[in-house]
Amino acid sequence: MPNTEQPASPPAVAGQAAAFDPAAAGWEPYRDEGFIGLVGPFWTRQSGDSYRYAFTAEPKHHNRRGVVQGGMLMTFADRSMGMTCWYANERQPQATVQLDVHFIDAVQVGEFVEAKCTVVRRTRSLVFMSAELVVGDRVVATAKGVWKTLGKR
Repeated sequence: MPNTEQPASPPAVAGQAAAFDPAAAGWEPYRDEGFIGLVGPFWTRQSGDSYRYAFTAEPKHHNRRGVVQGGMLMTFADRSMGMTCWYANERQPQATVQLDVHFIDAVQVGEFVEAKCTVVRRTRSLVFMSAELVVGDRVVATAKGVWKTLGKR
């Protein structure tokens, strides 16, 4: 049976305060020519001995209800935790072997989503990660994952 329901339009942002400018707040664009290039740009900035990651929810990220698609949040969590893991693991090649995401609150188009990633535990071949995806102080998703170290380059 074909789906004839029309997708929702992203919510109008008229009347809201001026859009957040990541560059003015010290964030730098994180670009990638692969899949992330299609859904990005993501943003990054140094935080202690690691990096933080973020993205601004754009109209291209919305789902049929007009809020950010869960798959976008999963992609963002995977890349953010993966990059945090990569830096913490001496930039060794790695692969995601498990990713669990819990959606807590909807993200609206125009909102700036940050990933707060943590290395939970390391073994010789695995790195266990966790993250909170936040908009300001509002947690919108949590994630846990495991990365397999593939060996030195």
